[in-house]
Amino acid sequence: MKSIKLAAIDLNLLVAFEALLEQHSVTKAAEQLQIGQPAMSAALSRLRILFEDELFVRLGRQMQPTLKAQAIAPGILTALQQIRQAVTASQTFEPSVSSRTLTIGSSDYTSFVLMPPLLEFSLQKAPSINVRMIGFEKDSIGDLLEQGEIDVALGVFPAPPRQTQWEPIFEERFVGIVRQGHPAVQQGTMSLETFAQLPHALTTLRRDTTGAIDKALNEQNLERRVAFTTPHMMVLPFAIASSDLVAAIPRRIALCLATVCNLTIFELPVETKPWMVSMLWSTLSDRDEANRWLRSAIKTISQKMETS
Repeated sequence: MKSIKLAAIDLNLLVAFEALLEQHSVTKAAEQLQIGQPAMSAALSRLRILFEDELFVRLGRQMQPTLKAQAIAPGILTALQQIRQAVTASQTFEPSVSSRTLTIGSSDYTSFVLMPPLLEFSLQKAPSINVRMIGFEKDSIGDLLEQGEIDVALGVFPAPPRQTQWEPIFEERFVGIVRQGHPAVQQGTMSLETFAQLPHALTTLRRDTTGAIDKALNEQNLERRVAFTTPHMMVLPFAIASSDLVAAIPRRIALCLATVCNLTIFELPVETKPWMVSMLWSTLSDRDEANRWLRSAIKTISQKMETS
């Protein structure tokens, strides 16, 4: 048989072949596809030309497949099934039965705050979904989203990359923490002078000793000594619990770990700006049903956190 150019093949012809194979009748195949009998007869004629074979011949009251039709049938039926699965998968997402893996780019902070309620939510609504979390460098987040390595990124994105969509999920601010019984905290407050004089702990990814607190202190003509730095925010509360250090950390982490780490929370004696935690996703996946479900779940959880 001569080589067939796929671009010249009408997919409807293969669907007609499938119907003829199932029904053994031009009339019944036409009814199955909800087309007229002349249209089905025309499709059969085109199939015969395409494959250079009669494909179906009348024996008694039925149209029986030829040896050629029997030989090509498995491949055509498999191809049609794969196409149907691909089209269905692209159009529908049923969280209750889906086993899809969803990947979230997140820092240790957003992971700590959002992942426990998100996992609880997904186990209830989508028990077979797999959740993967990975860290990321902010300079690479656009590429990771565009390439599909991350479905959604969580964090602070003052300048979102091109071809991404952005949505705020909650506002955060700093509070101060010290160990319980620390003498510098009186009636839940700490003076500005004491705050500046105490040794501080700081979370930093830049390997420096400067943060938002230093800027606020500088505006008051004050400086602090950073006695301990770590790139891991979750280390900080435990370090504070066993020392006389003071630290400023996001309010949600302080509230979650105050009891576990025996911490005292206090309002900072300097003014710092709150910041917005957001989720970021690629424009390419904006209409993907699974991605939309994940974003909706994150938003629902964050709204509950705001009201609790």
